Amino acid sequence: MKLPILHIDDHIIVVDKAAHMLSLPDRFDPTLPNLKHLLSKKYGDIYIVHRLDKETSGVMLFARNEAAHKHLNHQFQNGQIDKLYQAITLKPNEDSGIIDEYIAESKRNPGKYEVKSKGKLSTSEYKVLETYKNYALVSIRILTGRTHQIRVHMKHIGAPLLVDSKYGVSDQFFLSQIKKYKRKKEENERPLISRCSLHASELSIIHPAKKIPMTFYTPLHKDMRAVLNQFRKILS
Repeated sequence: MKLPILHIDDHIIVVDKAAHMLSLPDRFDPTLPNLKHLLSKKYGDIYIVHRLDKETSGVMLFARNEAAHKHLNHQFQNGQIDKLYQAITLKPNEDSGIIDEYIAESKRNPGKYEVKSKGKLSTSEYKVLETYKNYALVSIRILTGRTHQIRVHMKHIGAPLLVDSKYGVSDQFFLSQIKKYKRKKEENERPLISRCSLHASELSIIHPAKKIPMTFYTPLHKDMRAVLNQFRKILS
């Protein structure tokens, strides 16, 4: 399996994670392909620094030794790492804003999170980059790292992700939802995107050994670009 490496040295590995790829071994089925195992097979010991949800694509960072792991964990804990995402969502009411809400796991739906007063304080900053009638491309910077934070926050302000099986409008998005066209009866329409419409576009750290700032960037993946191309053609 191809591993798109954005940067590698003796201390860190930065990859462009594909959607539908697990970041870490699955606790119920550890045999499923995951980035940690794939990188370990090729590069030796790999240390987890953070994770991305299975359906989220984009920049992900791993440490290659204990010292780097400790240094990077310290940066995460102290809010020194800058994480920027892009998401396709329903159009927010405001063009920009700061979301400060407490998030906790749902007691009724384990594995799903929600805004709750007894949760952990979570902060996200968002800015609308483009709008297409009822939809938007949004840039989101997270100042805390709670589970499903962006997905929960955007839903809370009435602008859930376009595609999100847990928090969004649906688990797939089709061209026919914005454009009428004729197709053969036996033809099944393929979705433009069938995963969470969220991409980790940029990550900034202090290198654990060189002690210099470094920023890693990866553009939107093909499926998210396909949705935006259709929005620009049909809805702009």
